[in-house]
Amino acid sequence: MKKEMNEESMQEYRWRRARRRQNRIRLAAVMVCTLVVLVIIMYCGTALYLKVTEQKDGAVEALGGTVVYSQEELDMQVALAVTEAENRAAMEVESLIQSRIDEAVRTAEEQAHEGVLDNIRTGLSDGQTMLETLRPLYPEEMLVASGGQYHFVPINRQLRQSQLVQENVNLLESGEIQYMSDGQVISHKGIDVSRHQGDIDWTKVAQDGVEFAFIRVAYRGYGTGKLEEDSNFEQNIQGAQAAGIKTGVYFYSQAINEEEVLEEANLVLQKIAPYQLECPVVFDVELVSGANGRMNNITPEERTNLALLFCQTIEAAGYKPMIYHNTEMGALKIDVAALEDYDKWFASYSETLYYPYEYKVWQYTPNGKVDGISKEVDLNICIEPIWEE
Repeated sequence: MKKEMNEESMQEYRWRRARRRQNRIRLAAVMVCTLVVLVIIMYCGTALYLKVTEQKDGAVEALGGTVVYSQEELDMQVALAVTEAENRAAMEVESLIQSRIDEAVRTAEEQAHEGVLDNIRTGLSDGQTMLETLRPLYPEEMLVASGGQYHFVPINRQLRQSQLVQENVNLLESGEIQYMSDGQVISHKGIDVSRHQGDIDWTKVAQDGVEFAFIRVAYRGYGTGKLEEDSNFEQNIQGAQAAGIKTGVYFYSQAINEEEVLEEANLVLQKIAPYQLECPVVFDVELVSGANGRMNNITPEERTNLALLFCQTIEAAGYKPMIYHNTEMGALKIDVAALEDYDKWFASYSETLYYPYEYKVWQYTPNGKVDGISKEVDLNICIEPIWEE
């Protein structure tokens, strides 16, 4: 965290230094232009005087020394000469000012370009990934790596934005993350578990500060498409609730049509019926990495509609639905605007905040350590309780 803050301060210093250089250039341009205007005015005044005198002398000589200009004619001559001089001076000044502005813009662009290159060089030299280095350069877009390409996705500022602030994120030596406000921890510690965590001592889990847990009910095979119940669901939900931990559940979906997603939702409702849940029922929508998962091949619109149908079915049964996803899914694979009515559980395994849209739960590592669990476990935090108090 300290390192990131130093880098951000250094970037801000470089931009401020470039801005000061631009201001000095503009000030110098204005001073030069002012001096030029004064010189032009003096020159035009002298030229005007000589021209009027010359015309007067010529007229006197032509008429035998008699001046025949009326006052009105003389005033008109003077006015025309002044107008001509003013127009000539204005054109020269405008041309000079524009050339100075163009020069200042070119200088500023060159300095900005050098600053960007310096930031990229510094970030990569410090071990940042290309994504981490480039993302700050595009504040109005999400930069996402997917399918071997970088995608620049415009941020929809009409959607609810995340209110989390980077300086409030506190990374502990243990790897746990807390969220602070006025020096106080305001986040709540949570985990999510399945049969992969083995047998769990939920009393020790509670004593380690865990306040809430999402427990996997079941899943659909990403290759076979077969529904499979989690063999540890019953003992996990009973153990967590007996230890006083707030519980919710999740289903890992690989549905590719409405019939399958309704089958998933109804299985979840059947399994949770005997229990009182304080936390949401979650639709886990994610792509299969390194394999050809069934849900990988459907369109974002199809995936969004399936998520909507699952959530609507759960909500109709009296439970609070939630959607689990990561940055790639939220930026490219679902329509977050169509799903905005439902709370989000967001997965990002970095202490650096980046995702712009609102989410209620942050899963920040899959490699957590918790007393009472012998294997690694996903760690989560929520800022506001996701249960009714």
